[in-house]
Amino acid sequence: MFALEHGKVGYWADFGIYAVCIGGSSIGLPLLAPRSQWLAMGVVAAIGLAGWSLVEYAIHRYVLHGLEPFRSWHASHHQRPMDLISSPTLLSATSIAVLVFAPAALLADRWIAAALTTGVAAGYLGYALCHHGTHHWRARSGWLKERKRWHAIHHRRGGAACYGVTTSFWDHVFGSAP
Repeated sequence: MFALEHGKVGYWADFGIYAVCIGGSSIGLPLLAPRSQWLAMGVVAAIGLAGWSLVEYAIHRYVLHGLEPFRSWHASHHQRPMDLISSPTLLSATSIAVLVFAPAALLADRWIAAALTTGVAAGYLGYALCHHGTHHWRARSGWLKERKRWHAIHHRRGGAACYGVTTSFWDHVFGSAP
């Protein structure tokens, strides 16, 4: 939870923690929130999930390949792509809480903030699984084969292109596609 390089238990615990939180929130929000908020919460959660891909791209391109100490930390992953290196759970969860939940709670209310956070967290979990898959799984689907190919280009070019892991859309928009 606190290190970049994990043992198998710590590495997979990150996936489990996010899955439990997202599942709990997905069940708990409709049970606890006022019925009048349900539609708005569903829309906002979908926006958070869809918006994650832009956040993923920006973090990968401008933070992990641009800002210290993140750049040095991420360089370890590029040097040893098969090792179990990922963001510490405490860092990713705190970042989502501070950068997503807190501002949304100030601008809207706790139900909308929780729904947006759930959507973003689901996007993060999808990204984490996809990234793991690009390095460790045999691709059987066309989508994963394409993601593996795209991410391999990113690693071969030293991180100078193909920053999107779950989609290449933003690389095309921002001119970082090969």
